[in-house]
Formats: sequence, C-alpha cells, structure tokens
Amino acid sequence: MLHNRRLKLGRPSREELLLVLITFVWGTTFLIVHVAMDHSGPWFFVGLRFLVAGLISAVIFHRVLRGMRWRDVGAGAAIGAMIWLGYGLQTVGLQTITSSTSAFITALYVPLVPLLQWLVLRRRPSRTTLVGVTLAFVGLLLLADPGAVGVGFGAGEVATLISTLPIAVEIILISLFAGKVDLGRVTVVQLLTASLLSLATMPVTGESVPAFSWVWVAAAVGLGAASCAIQLTMNWAQRSVSPTRATIIYSGEPVWGGIIGRLAGDRLSGIAIVGAVLIVAGALVSELRPRPVEPRPVEPDAARDDAAPRTPEPAVPV
Repeated sequence: MLHNRRLKLGRPSREELLLVLITFVWGTTFLIVHVAMDHSGPWFFVGLRFLVAGLISAVIFHRVLRGMRWRDVGAGAAIGAMIWLGYGLQTVGLQTITSSTSAFITALYVPLVPLLQWLVLRRRPSRTTLVGVTLAFVGLLLLADPGAVGVGFGAGEVATLISTLPIAVEIILISLFAGKVDLGRVTVVQLLTASLLSLATMPVTGESVPAFSWVWVAAAVGLGAASCAIQLTMNWAQRSVSPTRATIIYSGEPVWGGIIGRLAGDRLSGIAIVGAVLIVAGALVSELRPRPVEPRPVEPDAARDDAAPRTPEPAVPV
C-alpha cells in the first residue's frame, strides 16, 4: 500500500518571521538602487553603502571586537567577498534594467542553493529541487524575451544573472559558519570587507567618484543602515533556520521588488510576467520537502489480505 505524502511546512518561528520582515525590506531596495544609479557609479555606491553598514555595526559591537579571532576574520572575509561580488554585479545590472526585472532574475539564487549544497556539502538535491530549477530556467528564458520591450539578454541581465551565484554562496557560508564564530565580529568584518573590495574595484573598472548629490548620499546611508540590519538578522536567524528553509522565505524578495517596481511604473510584457511567475514558483518548489505520512491502522481482515512482506518505499532524497 502506497503512503500518502504531505508537504513539510511547519509553524514559523520568531527567527523565520524576522527573515520575512527583512525580505520585504530587501525587496524595496531594488528601486532605490535603480534610482541612485542615475547619480552614482555602481562600485562607489556599493562601497559607500557597506561602509556605512560596517561602521554602524562596529558601533553596535565595539565591545566584542577586542576579542577578534582569525576564525572570525576568515569567516567574515569569505562572506564579505560574496556580498561584494553579488551586490556589486546586481548594482551594475540596475544601471540598465528595471528594478522589477532585476528582482525576478535575482530570485534564481534560491534554486542554486540546494545545487551548491550538493556540490560542496554532498547533500543530494530532491526531485522537487530539480523540478524547481527547471521551472526557474524556463522562467528566465520567458522573462528575458527578446521581443519584450526593454527586456532581453543584455549586459544588465547577464551581470544580474551572474550575481545570483555569489549570493547563493553567501547563504551557504552564513549557515556553514553559524554557531562557530562570533556574530558581532563576523558582521563587522563582512560588511567592511564588502565595502573595501567595492571601492578597490573602482580604479579597475575606470569608475570615478561621482559629483555630490543628496540622492546617492541619502540612498547609500539609508541602504547602509538597512544592510546592517539585514546581514545581522540573517547571521542571527540562520543559527537555527536551515539554508533551505531560509531560501523559501527569501523567495518572497522578488515579489516585493516586483510590487514596488510596478507601483513606480515598471511594465513587463505578458510573457515576461509569466516568466517571473515561473521563477518564483521554481524557487518555492525547489525548497519543498515532501515526507511520508504514517499509514493508518488497517482493519484485521485487510491485514490478513495484505500480509505478504513488502519492500518499503524509498524516502525522498534531501
């Protein structure tokens, strides 16, 4: 007799609810960065943004910084390098694509997380993960429909697509180091590392310091404070929230980004909207974990009819 299956969703914890909140904040940042790119270069802006975030976190955690260990520095530097590359390329993309398009392409990092866990941690992805990756890939093709106005596989889309890989690695690294390093020290190191690497990228790309504008000042300071809160919450919450559970929550980010972009005037074609829906669906499906439900007790007569030994149904790999 085959077992029925149900989806393992569970009741949200306090940590998960806070991740939902920062996901909303995260989703609103796409439009802010897109506007700021009219007044600043991407690497300067990212550098200033995370410099503000790093300084705020240093003030908050100044007492624990005296006990800094090489383990904290190494973990913070590794995570910070992923933040630099992920947010930097995402910001580069926002120079030429809409905030809504950027938000939905960025969502591809969600199905990447279990695939990277397979490669790095040897955790085999489930069948639902493979289905989710397929949905997300098809969605990307539809979202970047060459026939849609303002959407296509241009430089902005490519940069944003590449940015999803370091963002996915960041999620895995945070969970990998969780509980092994000091939260405050790692937060400070990762934010300042992202800032320094971004500012160091400016001469490599030929970017100069922009003319003064209150737009990029306000945006960088505001997003710096938000980034500090986001990274701190992620580091704290993922001590008890698994990477897969966290990525389910993070998949709401493009939805908020798309809503905010729509309110600001972003318009996607019908086929691009279908693609966006498939990306979000793929992100969600890739993280669902079905589990077998305990079989109901059978009646005595049924038990006699079904007395022959049976091979247990294999569990769904995770």
